[in-house]
Amino acid sequence: MELRDNQDEWDIIIKPRENKFTLNLNEVWKYKDLIKMYIRRDFVTMYKQTILGPLWFIIQPVFTTIMFMFVFGGIAQIPTDGIPQPLFYMSGILCWNYFGDCLGRSSSTFSSNAGVFSKVYFPRLTVPVSGLVTNLIRLTIQLFIFFLIYLYFYIKGTTAHFTAYIALFPLILIVVAGIGFGVGIIMSSITAKYRDLAILFGFLTQLWMYATPIIYPLSAVPQKVEKYAWILQINPLTSIVETTRLAFLGEGSFSWLSFGYSCIFAIVIAFVGIWMFNKVERNFIDTI
Repeated sequence: MELRDNQDEWDIIIKPRENKFTLNLNEVWKYKDLIKMYIRRDFVTMYKQTILGPLWFIIQPVFTTIMFMFVFGGIAQIPTDGIPQPLFYMSGILCWNYFGDCLGRSSSTFSSNAGVFSKVYFPRLTVPVSGLVTNLIRLTIQLFIFFLIYLYFYIKGTTAHFTAYIALFPLILIVVAGIGFGVGIIMSSITAKYRDLAILFGFLTQLWMYATPIIYPLSAVPQKVEKYAWILQINPLTSIVETTRLAFLGEGSFSWLSFGYSCIFAIVIAFVGIWMFNKVERNFIDTI
């Protein structure tokens, strides 16, 4: 490597961040080839030496839907607001799976990549960003299955139908990714030093799923557990799932106040996560 006397001639200068809220998206974009490599690695390593391979993208939501139909629709007799059970449960499962995948990938940023981070420099955000893209590809495949099931019930004459709220679906994906990304990198930043908290966060994530109207419609909550309705109201994913069902199935609730709250929550949690991420990034190798 040829040494240069003038530091200003270097193409890239690595130095500590002056602003902890900085995303450095320009630098991340320069490493877009690395992001592509991470995406390819995710698909290859996840299904390497498996029998069905990428078919698990389809099997997982389908079998989860069947289990929900048996347990919550059959045994518990939880209503679905007149929507066919496969469509009702899968619409919620797809939203939660995308959130959960974004959360899981972001939350393991430091712990799963400590070996790489300690050896070579690259923008650390490329790891969670590549996870968001990978999960979006997975969601696209699962949406295709959802539309096939929707087409089947449409031919049978179901009352489920698309509404104008479907125009909000791209924004819904951004909000879900923002919440998953923000909460995930906060968890990653905390568990980089306190490993045992990963168990606690995993438990809280499971509880979060039941506090989201995935297995039940929001309209059924006030009559049965009205005193716990405030938990659903402060849950930013509540309006996301309800808006998704209203957009694709014509049944659900929507208010600009609740949806706006979810959007603001995604922005705030993402900025808090970025702040913690940039703070921990400075010295996490010494503590992990």
